[in-house]
Amino acid sequence: MAFIVTIRQHDRPIVVDFGQTILDAALAQDVPYPHGCQSGNCGACKSRLHGGKVKMSPYSAYALSADERAQGLILACRAVPGSDAEVGWLEADETVFHPRRRLLCRVVRIEDVTYDTRCIRLEIERGGPFAFSAGQYARVVFDERPPRDYSMANRPDEPILEFHVRQMAGGVASHYVAERLKLGEPVRVEGPFGSAFLRNRHEGPILAIAGGSGLAPIKSIVETALARGAGQPIHLYFGVRGERDLYLEGHFQALATSHPNFRFTPVLSEPSGATGRRTGFVHEAIDADHGSFDGCKAYLAGPPAMVEAATAMLSARGMRREDIHADAFYTEADKPRLEAPA
Repeated sequence: MAFIVTIRQHDRPIVVDFGQTILDAALAQDVPYPHGCQSGNCGACKSRLHGGKVKMSPYSAYALSADERAQGLILACRAVPGSDAEVGWLEADETVFHPRRRLLCRVVRIEDVTYDTRCIRLEIERGGPFAFSAGQYARVVFDERPPRDYSMANRPDEPILEFHVRQMAGGVASHYVAERLKLGEPVRVEGPFGSAFLRNRHEGPILAIAGGSGLAPIKSIVETALARGAGQPIHLYFGVRGERDLYLEGHFQALATSHPNFRFTPVLSEPSGATGRRTGFVHEAIDADHGSFDGCKAYLAGPPAMVEAATAMLSARGMRREDIHADAFYTEADKPRLEAPA
């Protein structure tokens, strides 16, 4: 038994024998497929599964994260087809390689930005330098509490790391940050992780969608693009429940004043009273505002329900899935169960 696999960057399909990996078959048929270790440890053959089914044999989480796997990425060296399939290796603007660092940091600033969200700034003491792409996240440990994933809100060229920590019901780490974290405390940071980073070579419109503390990676993306002189339209929508959940509004309004190509639109889903602001779900506001998403890339961060609704709307309006970039914020309670590679 054999399956036919179409490779988007190659002019003819390949035949993959039963039990054979896509990479092995491609190399045997003289396809110049990007690869490295061929053992699931380096990520050089990371690809997007556009159609069909594959079974993944064991691989390193450093080569392919759970978030990336959930978004349809595979490792060609570990992927055995279970049907005819279509794949494409990642182009240069779809993957980045930063050294994974384990940092020891110190808290240098704590700021309450809403009633339940704190902005934490950390200075790196050991383990640097720390390179990341705007939109990525890190694994953070406060006072030996369980590690939690938080996105960097600062630009990659800024030395102080910034995280937005929202207190969650039953959240051990977030409760500690809200109630006990002090200036000068040590904090351990590991990263970077994530695939929802700013694509620097993209010159089309940028649609940035944030919900709640998901504003952190979106802030990094927007500020980085503007600091690099991006001239394309950039529109940031910030969806929250009510007025008390809004933060950094003045900051983004100032950016809009100094950058004519940037727009900032807050949207309230559950306002407590009459308001002159946009209301409703944030994806509905975007749908109403835009006649076309031609040439656009979207960056989304926030509660899973918001990310999923916005992704569904954008897809229904014709945006390609590869132009929608999101690392959804799942709590430990609602993280999806992913099947272990077989």
